[in-house]
Amino acid sequence: MHHRIVKGPRRALRARVPAAAMASVAAVALAAVLVPGTAAAAIPAWAPAAQATVHPGVMTVTEGGECTANFIFYNATDVFIGQAAHCAGTGAPTETSGCTAGTKPLGTPVSIAGASKPGTLVYSSWITMAARGEKDANTCDFNDLALVKLDRADLGKVNPSVPFFGGPTGIATGPTTLGDTVLTYGNSPLRAGIAALSPKQGVVVRDEGDGWSHVCYTATPGVPGDSGSAVLTKDGTALGVLTSLAVAPLAGSNGVGDLSRELDYLNAHGGLGRVSLALGTEPFHALFP
Repeated sequence: MHHRIVKGPRRALRARVPAAAMASVAAVALAAVLVPGTAAAAIPAWAPAAQATVHPGVMTVTEGGECTANFIFYNATDVFIGQAAHCAGTGAPTETSGCTAGTKPLGTPVSIAGASKPGTLVYSSWITMAARGEKDANTCDFNDLALVKLDRADLGKVNPSVPFFGGPTGIATGPTTLGDTVLTYGNSPLRAGIAALSPKQGVVVRDEGDGWSHVCYTATPGVPGDSGSAVLTKDGTALGVLTSLAVAPLAGSNGVGDLSRELDYLNAHGGLGRVSLALGTEPFHALFP
């Protein structure tokens, strides 16, 4: 399995699956006509959580790179499912800058478990940063978000709630503090489909990259295939996107890209209009009191 590892400040875990296995991953996604994330915005009529087959935590496969989807997003015309930008990466697992890393182009089909048709890669922070000539080192190192546009044929199959935990209840902003609780839901094939191993609780160790990333430890670290998965705070707000597994200096820790910054960057430069995070329909509850 091919995944992203860091010996210093960067990157994470994208599983590689053979072409034959890709065919077995239920494809794609959906879309809806929506209004931007403003006070007057219309919220999509999501499928009931118990019946939805497309939601945070399903697997996405981008030409062999298998990852865990994080959150559901929408703009005025479409619905998207989020993954890490490096899930479409073509370079080495140890690349440290998204501004120079190789990646599949926009328009690449992405299979999505639980959907009937492939989705389409329509935003990559890596592609956008390279096109803009982004110079800020922290942004280049830690901005690792991609959106996959869901096919309209799968409208009615989507719910934005994070499995097991519920939420998200909003977007976390500002710095974290040592010991803050984090909750994450990974769906790596290395867990052999054992659902009880997907939800995890952990703590923040520190922020890095001037707030672009949060270093966290969980009961078991995120492993190849968990890349891109959702990370929540103890209150159920969306903290970020799981992007890296470190071997040094904090062995076994995971890097979590800050979603508030990544979404701000997307809305400023992504060319998709106003994109909003879809809030969960299921009440949030933590793994432990």
